[in-house]
Amino acid sequence: MTNNETIVALATPNGTGAIGIIRLSGPEAITIANSVFKGKDLTKQASHTIHFGSITDGEVILDEVLVSLFVAPRSYTRENVVEISCHGSAYIIESIIKLLIKKGARSAKAGEFTLRAFLNGQLDLSQAEAVADLIASNSKASQQVALNQLRGGFSTQLQTLRDQLVQFASLIELELDFAEEDVEFANRDQLKTLILQINRVITSLISSFELGNAIKQGVNTVIAGRPNAGKSTLLNALLNEERAIVSHIPGTTRDTIEEVLNINGINFRLIDTAGIREATDAIEQIGVQRTMEKISQSALLIYVFDAASITAEELEQDVANLKKPSITMLLVANKIDLLNPDDEAVFRTSGLPITIGTDFRTTKVSAKEKRHIDELKQDIYHAAIKDQLTGDETLVTNIRHLEALQKTEEALVRVLNGMDTVTSDFLSMDIKQALHYLGEITGAVTTDDLLENIFSKFCIGK
Repeated sequence: MTNNETIVALATPNGTGAIGIIRLSGPEAITIANSVFKGKDLTKQASHTIHFGSITDGEVILDEVLVSLFVAPRSYTRENVVEISCHGSAYIIESIIKLLIKKGARSAKAGEFTLRAFLNGQLDLSQAEAVADLIASNSKASQQVALNQLRGGFSTQLQTLRDQLVQFASLIELELDFAEEDVEFANRDQLKTLILQINRVITSLISSFELGNAIKQGVNTVIAGRPNAGKSTLLNALLNEERAIVSHIPGTTRDTIEEVLNINGINFRLIDTAGIREATDAIEQIGVQRTMEKISQSALLIYVFDAASITAEELEQDVANLKKPSITMLLVANKIDLLNPDDEAVFRTSGLPITIGTDFRTTKVSAKEKRHIDELKQDIYHAAIKDQLTGDETLVTNIRHLEALQKTEEALVRVLNGMDTVTSDFLSMDIKQALHYLGEITGAVTTDDLLENIFSKFCIGK
């Protein structure tokens, strides 16, 4: 990979808009821009200044523009960077980019500006990936997690772990140099203590992936229950719009309906499903099958039941059939508007109290009258997040990082298991493996294939 070429791309979205920003980066960025700019001599201007003028192709004025200068190394890529703010006409933008290419620039590849920032030491690899996550963030929580990673919170934590391991790796390497003297430079008790400490941190980071991935992708949340329990009415109440068709006829919902609800900065991907019962026709049977598939793929299951008609046996049977260790389940007693006030506490039906037990949180609502919907939203949030999000923790959101941490943990476990039984050269190999996997996360260890895979997923212009 070489950085001696100057690259150019549109940094704003394609399409007609008020403003388009064309970005140049590379050793000739200022010179190339200056060759088509009618105004001040850009090669003589200070960094971080903005200049008004025209972009001209010979005698033809293409547009009046503002040109922003960022002189190396004080730029995003640590190269000379020029940003041309022009009018958002697709014709104007295309004409200016073609002119800049004719003057010596080439079209940038996807993610090439951020790749150069990484190669020039402006960002490490996990921070570069955080740039893409920040662009793609669609909630407050995902934005905060990506911003924390971009600012180096994750990188700093990993670098501390690597520095501690490197120190012991050096001592063990020294032992190998004096193998004939049978000298021990690396205290095994101290090494064991260190690895246990590091593994606790790594285990915590691995455990954070479930929450981190939920924040990044949204929490898959299935609304399920028997026909006519009010699932679609509840979906409409949560969204505060008539998204799903509501009818008194059981089995109205035949296919799944998906919408996104943001609660306290977290996106919940709500999925309204067909009622769970013995299907009366082939189409309904397919709907019930899809319901069960969606439940198996969910992180949170909202089980809705009709508090005015369900029996204790039916409720307990449904809960027993639907609960799974990997899925958090929230019970919602709907249609409390049909109960007498004295009956709401026990959801009495035919004189029999419904015993739910203490394993599941239960929320009483009237979806039709939109009673207690705000309380339900908070219960949904707490059921999924479980007080894990405090705002300053490091969360793993990237599957590549998760796999590298898991391999690091495995290597360190081998070190612990072999500390009293294997020779220093084998301990050294396993510690080096752990360092290698940690280095893959931040980019201390990279391959061209890895970089191409990561940056090819970026948008052009970033």
